[in-house]
Amino acid sequence: MAELSSVLQRYKKVEKYSLHFNLRLWMPLSFALLACIPATRQLTLQALSDAYFQVAAFVYASLALYYLATHRVTPEMVSRFVAAHPVYEVGLAAGLGALPGCGGAIIVVTQYTKGASSFGAVVAVLTSTMGDAAFLLIAQSPIDGITVLAISVVTGMFSGLIVNRLHNYRAEMVAMPIQDTAAHQPKEPKPKLRTANYSSRFWLIMIGPSLFIATLLAFQIDVSELLGVSASTLELLGSVLAFSCITLWALNNDSPNYSSVAREEECAPPINWRLKSAMDTQFVLAWVVVAFLLFELLVFGLNLDLSALFHSMGPLVVGIAILIGLLPGCGPQILVTSLYLNGAIPFSAQLGNAISNDGDALFPAIALSPRAAALATLYSAIPAALVGYGYWFIFE
Repeated sequence: MAELSSVLQRYKKVEKYSLHFNLRLWMPLSFALLACIPATRQLTLQALSDAYFQVAAFVYASLALYYLATHRVTPEMVSRFVAAHPVYEVGLAAGLGALPGCGGAIIVVTQYTKGASSFGAVVAVLTSTMGDAAFLLIAQSPIDGITVLAISVVTGMFSGLIVNRLHNYRAEMVAMPIQDTAAHQPKEPKPKLRTANYSSRFWLIMIGPSLFIATLLAFQIDVSELLGVSASTLELLGSVLAFSCITLWALNNDSPNYSSVAREEECAPPINWRLKSAMDTQFVLAWVVVAFLLFELLVFGLNLDLSALFHSMGPLVVGIAILIGLLPGCGPQILVTSLYLNGAIPFSAQLGNAISNDGDALFPAIALSPRAAALATLYSAIPAALVGYGYWFIFE
């Protein structure tokens, strides 16, 4: 009986672990497996190194500046301004949505669930937000990034004003206490503080040399010759640093939920700029590596010309990009932006995805008011189709 009891206890432990498998771990495990296979080793190392030096270093620098600049601006200050100046509400919401990342959009959605903002403001912020994909687009193609965000803001403002005039929807749950509503929702595990601190220290130590190398590479300077190392050594260094970052990100949250993989890390206020910058950079880096590897494996592994394939679809590719934008979270949207940066999809598809993309703000909206989330997503998809297809037929 004692042996049977011991076996049952071990089984329960295994069952509990299997039900709570960390979905994030599939990324570093997949990268490690691909790096061990001779046929895909070089592609994997190159994708990891390129993602680290071409994207992650610039993303961390821009995130650090962004969080430092907004360090003194709290959600309460924003909500008080909106309450005191309701005439600026929709425009301010569109402007908050244009901020890279999902912080501004989450503020507006949260205020709506408290009854402090209009439904048009929610539509405006979800229409204008591009989420974490904005960091990638701005880092790789600043002119395109600014253009997309400017068009998104204007589209968001008009969409919000029209929705407020025609259907200023009020969710039933706004009369309920937020605490009671949230208490019935499954809670995401909090970030592991020790692992998060390792991430913060990693970037504080490495951002200087990483940004130096990344800047030289951006200006087409032969870094390997300048530093007196071989190109393969530099590539190996970048791939090791990238893999270390992604592993830290994977170990920072052991949730089995889709949202833990597709959304940026939550950070309790007051936000520590070093911690938040490191965690968000690692999230973006992980999905950029996925996008780079998917592109390279399809192009070189299957001898598939993605650019020719997507362009042969004609206007259908714009609709596909818009539909992907309806998926909650920023991960899938980073894939679309990576395809655009690689020349696989046209600007109209990138524009449609950016407008339909609701980022991480859709998660609290779904949890607190599913119908409002569905309506807001639908209303943001309409201008995405109009703008995306309008650009396609006029300019492409």
